[in-house]
Amino acid sequence: MQVYLDNSATTRPFPRVVAAMQEALEECWYNPSALYKPALEAEKKVAAAREVCLKAVNAQGQRLIFTSCGTEADNLAILGHLRGMRQPGRVLILCVEHPAVLTCAEEITRMGHRVEEIPVTAKGTADLDWLEAHLDTDVRMICCMQVNNESGAIQPLMEISRLRDAKCPEAAFHVDGVQGFLRTPLDFKALHLQSYAFSAHKIHGPKGVGGLILEKSFKVAPILHGGGQEDGYRSGTENTPGILGLGEAVRAYPMDGSAEMMANKRLLWQLIQERIPSAKLNGPELDDPACAPHILNVSFPPVRSQTMLFALEGDGIYVSSGSACSSRKQKLSSVLTAMGLSTERIDSALRFSLCPGLTAEEMTYTADRLAAQYQVLSRFVRR
Repeated sequence: MQVYLDNSATTRPFPRVVAAMQEALEECWYNPSALYKPALEAEKKVAAAREVCLKAVNAQGQRLIFTSCGTEADNLAILGHLRGMRQPGRVLILCVEHPAVLTCAEEITRMGHRVEEIPVTAKGTADLDWLEAHLDTDVRMICCMQVNNESGAIQPLMEISRLRDAKCPEAAFHVDGVQGFLRTPLDFKALHLQSYAFSAHKIHGPKGVGGLILEKSFKVAPILHGGGQEDGYRSGTENTPGILGLGEAVRAYPMDGSAEMMANKRLLWQLIQERIPSAKLNGPELDDPACAPHILNVSFPPVRSQTMLFALEGDGIYVSSGSACSSRKQKLSSVLTAMGLSTERIDSALRFSLCPGLTAEEMTYTADRLAAQYQVLSRFVRR
């Protein structure tokens, strides 16, 4: 049996997505910026994909810029907005953000702004008390992800939005939704967001395409210059097959997908606890509203995470020892470190990330092989 449980790294495209992209490559390959009829048909299909993405987060009437990925979308929102500011100020960034956001700090500082990191609680959510104490009118932007890619913690975006509205209403609020889009609810208008980034390949769409939703009046300077596509915000010929694949992924995503994933997540954690009582849950408890349905982070001390990861690979089970964007770098997880976990617990952590369509049989097989491997590997750990 083969069980893929690294869906926070990437997902397998839905068959409908593959079919839509195949059709686009064969029939809808025209440049959507051209003026003849086949190109205008391509433009209509791109517009339809744009609308279905906006509707998914109640952002109808706002602007959606198609990008090459979530990283580009984050950079465009953050750097594109701050670059045009004459008056420097403070930029608050959640300390457990994805590198796509965190590594913008150096460039933000060069612009003259001061970056401050918002700490997190032991379960991985933003420390609202700290945030309330540090919000003032000199804050230019707040960056907070929707769901953390390692702990599966859903961030308190509504509470952050209310604090922003009360204490620094002129500050922009950017959300990286790459790990949350379609898997946890989000209302762009209710949150009073200025920008929201997402990616296709995390929701069973293709790689090479993402999106940035902008509040209609939000000002962003382009970081790519050229032909002025995407209303001048993102030059370069539109990736029509990718965009249509993204649109189809949004249409195809099951409405009950989150409930199904949460049921499998509960089952997997229950089976792990029964078989390996020493296993430790990292992140919100499963009955906590801050618990995302698709990410389960568990430590198996004293077995090192990479040792267990490779053992499970031999059983046909694919998991992660952290963020796929940094899992090859031999250092402790900055996310779990920020949550205050011990070195042993961090060094033995595995991330299981789910998708719709997994079965109870696969969860049972995973737990059984985990237990068998743990029984063997834990005997050979040097203490």
